[in-house]
Amino acid sequence: MADTPKNGTDERARSKELRALAGLWPFIAPYKALLVAAIAALTATATVSLVLPLAVRRVVDNFDTPDTALVDRYFAAAIGIAALLAIGTALRYYLVTRLGERVVADIRKTVFDRMIGMSPAFYEKVMTGEIISRITTDTTLILSVIGSSVSIALRNALILVGGIALMLVTSVKMAAMVLWPIPVILLPIIVLGRRVRALSKESQDWIAASSGDASELLLSAQTIQAFTHEDLSRAKFANTTERSFTAAKRRIGTRAAMTAIVIFVAFSAVVAFLWMGAADVREGVITPGELIQFLIYTVMVAGAVGALTEIWGELQRAAGATERLVELLESTDEVRDPESATPAAGRRRGHVVFDGVTFSYPARPGIAALENVSLEVEPGETVALVGPSGAGKSTIIQLLLRFYDPQDGSILFDQVDLRDVPREEFRRDIALVPQDPVIFADTARENIRFGRPRATDAEVETAARAAAAHDFLAALPDGYDTYVGERGVMLSGGQKQRIAIARAILRDAPLLLLDEATSALDAESERLVQRAVDELAEGRTTLIVAHRLATVKKADRIVVFEAGRIVAQGTHDSLVAEGGLYARLARLQFTEGMAAE
Repeated sequence: MADTPKNGTDERARSKELRALAGLWPFIAPYKALLVAAIAALTATATVSLVLPLAVRRVVDNFDTPDTALVDRYFAAAIGIAALLAIGTALRYYLVTRLGERVVADIRKTVFDRMIGMSPAFYEKVMTGEIISRITTDTTLILSVIGSSVSIALRNALILVGGIALMLVTSVKMAAMVLWPIPVILLPIIVLGRRVRALSKESQDWIAASSGDASELLLSAQTIQAFTHEDLSRAKFANTTERSFTAAKRRIGTRAAMTAIVIFVAFSAVVAFLWMGAADVREGVITPGELIQFLIYTVMVAGAVGALTEIWGELQRAAGATERLVELLESTDEVRDPESATPAAGRRRGHVVFDGVTFSYPARPGIAALENVSLEVEPGETVALVGPSGAGKSTIIQLLLRFYDPQDGSILFDQVDLRDVPREEFRRDIALVPQDPVIFADTARENIRFGRPRATDAEVETAARAAAAHDFLAALPDGYDTYVGERGVMLSGGQKQRIAIARAILRDAPLLLLDEATSALDAESERLVQRAVDELAEGRTTLIVAHRLATVKKADRIVVFEAGRIVAQGTHDSLVAEGGLYARLARLQFTEGMAAE
């Protein structure tokens, strides 16, 4: 629909109203003792609040008594009750807020733990910015409910029930005058509350969409500026933000109307009660103290109803936020670890087999990225994968890391199907250098140490030297401890690539995957890194994806891909002699290279 955001997720099921909040119970259950203590403090403060008007009534009705000591005792009792109320309220606030913070922290960690392990296929459907919005905005809303709204709702519910009971005990006639509007008040709460919940969920969806747009656009700021698309980007973000505001405005208007109805009906009843109560005092039916006691209970009950009205809307919003978070936690991943698996005995040797593998990316189900590919790589062998763009070379890397599962065929790592091994286990034995390396907002040293977190500083520097990165790292303002900025903005493309190579060298895995690892290097750095890669490849299995054939001439075997199929295999010399696609690519590249020189 045009009026709802498209977040890339499947259409959400209809709300289950406040029952959706039951999804929070698994996170609250571990802290039952804290919950019980909070409820006890809450009940105590509600009880003390209900007792306070009784003390006030005693004080008022004994203003004219000659026994001043009695009046003093009543005042002292009132102060004591107020002290208990203050202590109980502070304790309730501490316990409830602590519980809320603890539960929300657990929710955030659980959602993040789930999302960080999802396969790339999942992120083809859901924007990262939306997930961040759910982890931050939605959990903040839940925090306000658990840490405040729920306890206030329970306290006001107790005051509402207790206050009504004590009003009836004081005067049935006046209680009837005050209580008749309650059904009238509940009707807009129920009817308009549903509308508020729906609008709240729509508003949260638009906020998530806005966050997703902002994340994507800001991460692409340089490209946007290079193509002078700033105005288009601003318009796109402004449009999404305005839709979020429009949805929020409708929600606010509905809640405002609901609040106006409730306040008018409630206070009209209070005015009618005061008129009747004043007449009863004049006629001696009730004492002034009873009137004031009844008035306090009336205000407390009216306040409780008003608070519950406000909190109902908050609970509705929290129900929507809970649904959204539960959706993430219950998301299915196309790539799953086996329920039971036998751990590998010792270090893997790096034997890789693709057996009749056919694969299409989820976003392009009708187009085969690989079609009936069979390939065996022996332990310690260096195999280069070459071919035109889109031929399926990088897909081999994606499948070998089990970011996706093939639709047909199997992939074996040391004679074990990858689907029979937990992903975290076999990935420990793989080192990857991607074409577009990820550099974290940390120091250069820690970016290299990412390959092996327990590595010493000396091992980090050794890996950097092997990757021809030591010289430029040592020249940075703080050397290896220089902060390189978000996504490594302080580094050039070649420097990022060398850090990624140093990271892979440090990992020291039996299987090395190089996906255009030297594509961003100048000729001198490429020679240095190529020498390091050749040394690194000794004694381990290496798969090299490359467009530049000069970097793979020394490979033990070159596998040529075209349109998702293997069309030739052999050494550089044999493939050139054989003719065909590889010979044509070699002739083009080497002829152009000689002409350029």
